[in-house]
Amino acid sequence: MAEKIPSWPKVTIRLYDDHNAEVKIAGRSHPLNNSDPRAAAIQLVAERAAQLGRAVKVTAVEADGASWPLVIHPDGQVDAIDTDTRRNKKPVWPIFVAMAVAVVLIAGTALYITVFSKLGNHKPVVTASPKLPVLPGPSVGPDEFPPRTQPPGWSTHASWTVDMAPNSTPAIRPDGTEVAILTTDQKVAVFTSSGKLLWQDKVTKDSLSPVYTTIDSKLVLAVASPDTLSYWAGDGALPSKLPLPDSAKVTFFGKSPLILLGSDGGSMVVSGGKLTASPQGQRFSTPLLAEGDRTLYALPKGPLGWTQPGKDLVPLNPVPPKGVPAGNLQEVVTASSDYALVLWADPKQPGKVIPVVHSTASGKVVAVCGDASSTDPEHWAWVPDPNRKFAAWGECLINLTAGQTRTIKDFQPLSISGSFVYGTLATKLYAATAIGKLYPMPDGMTRPWAIAANHAILAYSSVLYALDPQK
Repeated sequence: MAEKIPSWPKVTIRLYDDHNAEVKIAGRSHPLNNSDPRAAAIQLVAERAAQLGRAVKVTAVEADGASWPLVIHPDGQVDAIDTDTRRNKKPVWPIFVAMAVAVVLIAGTALYITVFSKLGNHKPVVTASPKLPVLPGPSVGPDEFPPRTQPPGWSTHASWTVDMAPNSTPAIRPDGTEVAILTTDQKVAVFTSSGKLLWQDKVTKDSLSPVYTTIDSKLVLAVASPDTLSYWAGDGALPSKLPLPDSAKVTFFGKSPLILLGSDGGSMVVSGGKLTASPQGQRFSTPLLAEGDRTLYALPKGPLGWTQPGKDLVPLNPVPPKGVPAGNLQEVVTASSDYALVLWADPKQPGKVIPVVHSTASGKVVAVCGDASSTDPEHWAWVPDPNRKFAAWGECLINLTAGQTRTIKDFQPLSISGSFVYGTLATKLYAATAIGKLYPMPDGMTRPWAIAANHAILAYSSVLYALDPQK
């Protein structure tokens, strides 16, 4: 079969080490930095094969210089080509075949076979993915939080504490099972909710605080620096590192990272383990957030639209609230995961606007806030619950599940933790429920960053405290 496959384009895969490789296709170089460079290289070549509509010949070169002729198919299947000189030492590459064939061969167990290995007994050699190096762990231990400053319902006793890098903030896994921080010795460290160190890795001095996000449909922990976006799949696996263009800025307003390239440079998303340019939205539109490899763009007065590499723009027209003409859309304010915030001119009260939360999937109305002065929302903060149960948009408290709203005049939300929205009224701190009930907080109280299992996570003077519930 290999004899019938054209020699063009010439494709070479060269493995340098455990997470660096290079793919050359018709003379064009594609450097790869990936926790599994073999699989990443195969995926890249398979995509090219799919564009050609046929398999391609490949020369794979190991780090020690040994080379092997292969055939890579559009579906990712890899065939090794027999040669007379190597008939007794035939390499086995990862073979990605249809699920039905895999089930027959291995009785439902997914099989991953190492690609750059030479076999003498014709038996596949299965190797574990490389893991992070063992590093000295940070000091973790119990402590007492300053009395009368802990949140109501929580004790002053912290089951565990750990020092954080100055000016950094922790990240809490959405299900509350993990807590990630930057340490004082330039590492990212991930703990269970009870304080057990799961894994850690070195980061650069200029790294920003960690963020849980979604890349290629998988939940990962990401850390951005001025020149690199690094992300870890967890369980001690090596990170994927993507070099960033000059002056790029990574944002996490949506479910996935969006890389902004400056006022006129457009944006990029992560797709297939590499940075991909986002197609431009409508002229003069602004990229707001990313969801997978899709980017949400908006014009100041609408409409919005989703772009995706290789696909046409999908318009997103916000549905006007009841009794408001479609032409009364006054401003698209911002957006976050699943929601876009839009101001509509009130047709009955000139100078008034109706703040509305819309679905970024359909444009439908999710919740309608009470009328406000046209200038008031300029100072409103949008604070959504990570679990998408409720949110606060300035003085408007929103039950996202029921679509109901409550107004607390002049309330300024700061954060959401557990079932409370923390914010200020006339400089005094309050905790508010989604139905608008207010609870005054003691002077000097520290707001919880999040709830992780049965602990309130607080960041105070560059120390993370995991407070126990009050008995």
